[in-house]
Amino acid sequence: MTSSLNLEDKAQVSAQRSRVLVGMSGGVDSSVAVWLLKEQGYEVVGVTMKVWPQDCMSRAEDKCCGPQAIADARGVAHSLGIAHYVVDEAEAFEKQVIDYFTAEYKSGRTPNPCVMCNEKVKFGNLWAKAKAIGADYIATGHYAIVDHLPERSVLRKGRDPRKDQSYFLFSLRQEQLSRSLFPLGGMEKSEIRAIARKLGLKVADKVDSQEICFVPGNDYKAFLKGHLGTDQFQPGGIFDKLGNRLAEHEGIEMYTIGQRKGLPGGSPRPMYVIDIDPETRSVVVGEAEDLVVDAFEMDHCHWNTNSAAVGTSFECIVKIRYAHPGAAATVYPEADGKARVRLHAPQRAVTPGQAAVCYLEDAVLGGGWIGRSLR
Repeated sequence: MTSSLNLEDKAQVSAQRSRVLVGMSGGVDSSVAVWLLKEQGYEVVGVTMKVWPQDCMSRAEDKCCGPQAIADARGVAHSLGIAHYVVDEAEAFEKQVIDYFTAEYKSGRTPNPCVMCNEKVKFGNLWAKAKAIGADYIATGHYAIVDHLPERSVLRKGRDPRKDQSYFLFSLRQEQLSRSLFPLGGMEKSEIRAIARKLGLKVADKVDSQEICFVPGNDYKAFLKGHLGTDQFQPGGIFDKLGNRLAEHEGIEMYTIGQRKGLPGGSPRPMYVIDIDPETRSVVVGEAEDLVVDAFEMDHCHWNTNSAAVGTSFECIVKIRYAHPGAAATVYPEADGKARVRLHAPQRAVTPGQAAVCYLEDAVLGGGWIGRSLR
């Protein structure tokens, strides 16, 4: 059954077996997660978050958490015989994810809204709903593994390296990890689709979303123009490394580190954005080798390891973006949630605003948000 009523009004006495609230996006992954948890003996309740304001629902039709996603999740819940609810998180999503997204671009940084959504919304706000129905855990269809050990919970990479999503979960705190389940972590995508087909689920061959859920066509520039209004943009100059003014730009919000498109021509070699200064509203361009750095700073760090004490250092593999294979590094934690990262081999396009996630083998040690490159 499906309801759009407030979950607090649906609170029931918890059953003897563990109850788990599963975030259902309407895709094949979260749908199979429901079935797997039922097979493991959990009492499963499905929930789909409506994160779109009413005036945006038309462009959310085929998006994660849009009308079609809600309908697909409802159908799967009915097929698998579980209760299903829709909860309105549009206001929280606007404040905690979309406002963060736009603020980062205005600061000359390139945001990662999926990390923020996981921390603040999916494993943050949703916990109040889970408690209201007596749930012990929140589960999703993320490809990651969490080991619940006596002393702490450890986040690990998913088994399928092509689908691993531990990067997007690095900022979850211990209190969030301890009540999280990721039933797909030890499986590969082909197995998930095979299970869905065997169960006869209509979403078995549904295409995975590859876009930011609230950015139509993955065109973030058009989204910013529509969301902020062009009068909120910060125009300025495009400069070379020597400080020569090459051209004007309509706003630093339109640029990101490593970008090549939309830059002034006339150079004998390809030019890339190598720096963005929000104070002077300047975009600095250079050549490909100027994108390569061997050290950078992180802020708002979160650690799940005892090795990250201020004044010490530790070695790890750091991923500087989701698709990055990882690079050996030494991390120097500092006060106020900051850290310095010294890369053992220089890396290209270390981008402020992106997450830098540290691993020891397959375990997530923690990480932070990339700040300045130390050239």
